[in-house]
Amino acid sequence: MAINHIRPWRNIYRRESRKIMVGSVPVGGDAPISVQTMTNTLTSDAAATLRQIERCAEAGADIVRVSVPDEDSSAAMPEICKHSPVPIVADIHFHYKRGIESARAGAACLRINPGNIGSPDRVREVIRAARDHGCSIRIGVNAGSLERHLLEKYGEPCPDAMVESGLDHIRILQDNDFHEFKISVKASDVFLAAAAYQQLAEQTDCPIHLGITEAGGLTSGTIKSAIGLGQLLWMGIGDTLRVSLSADPVEEVKVGYEILKSLGLRHRGVNIISCPSCARQGFDVIETVKILEDRLEHIKTPMSLSIIGCVVNGPGEALMTDVGFTGGGAGRGMVYLAGKKSHAMTNEQMVDHIVEQVEKKAAEIEAETAETGAAEKTAAE
Repeated sequence: MAINHIRPWRNIYRRESRKIMVGSVPVGGDAPISVQTMTNTLTSDAAATLRQIERCAEAGADIVRVSVPDEDSSAAMPEICKHSPVPIVADIHFHYKRGIESARAGAACLRINPGNIGSPDRVREVIRAARDHGCSIRIGVNAGSLERHLLEKYGEPCPDAMVESGLDHIRILQDNDFHEFKISVKASDVFLAAAAYQQLAEQTDCPIHLGITEAGGLTSGTIKSAIGLGQLLWMGIGDTLRVSLSADPVEEVKVGYEILKSLGLRHRGVNIISCPSCARQGFDVIETVKILEDRLEHIKTPMSLSIIGCVVNGPGEALMTDVGFTGGGAGRGMVYLAGKKSHAMTNEQMVDHIVEQVEKKAAEIEAETAETGAAEKTAAE
């Protein structure tokens, strides 16, 4: 699927994959690439876990995963699944019974790691529970927990070993006539993960879950994820993703969306285009952008805003954005609306004024979208 037919150098052609459902969220096929994160609260504390899930959903998470390591966590799953605003994926390691319990509790998907969940018989029991309760399954292959026989065969974690592990477990699901599954082949090494995903994409049509596992802290993990996931998405590989950071899960959601937005694959909220600032700046660009990011966080409507410190690139960038501000002299700058010069504004008033203009534009876009949707519905009837 091309995202842009007018400028061919921006085209991304999505890999063709089967579509499955994770609760109410479609994954694969022509569905938007969904953004996931994972809670880091104690799952046994249902109230705390739900609060974190709600924060992640507000930030844009389509799906949230929770770890289910013990019976107390399983006991909390019915309440979590019932009250969560988004579908819940139960993360299962070692204890296959937790997978069965999570399916019964209302989880939309079970994430199982084939390297540590146990024998094929135990995997079959989990499959049976998933089928009985309408769950999908994610096969989660990880370079750090490959099966012993594959490590002996290949000598170390490598793309061939990871893909072989994934395909082996795909066969187990298919042999049990279960097809509502997706797969990941994650590694903390960007090269290893990217190579494994590229090889996997050529050998299966099931939806692919992207991730660079254990990527690191907010800054380093964001960079590694952007490099690894960005190149795969650019190649058209990937149907859902999670950015794994040693940070607040909300930050994972934000980074995931920014990666997708930078490639034109998802659009949510205000895309701020801003300069790094220099001695030419007519106002404090860095502080202004920081304030605006916080003040505009409530805007979910896709739109663009340019904040440029001087007239070298400011007018040109403003031509391509919904709202723009370019710094000038004497403590004043120029406001641009829909790419056209509109009016001057003092630096002291600019932040409040920009927020006002962005909110106004967002309301206009929403009204136009609603009107178009109503007209299309009427025409269809």
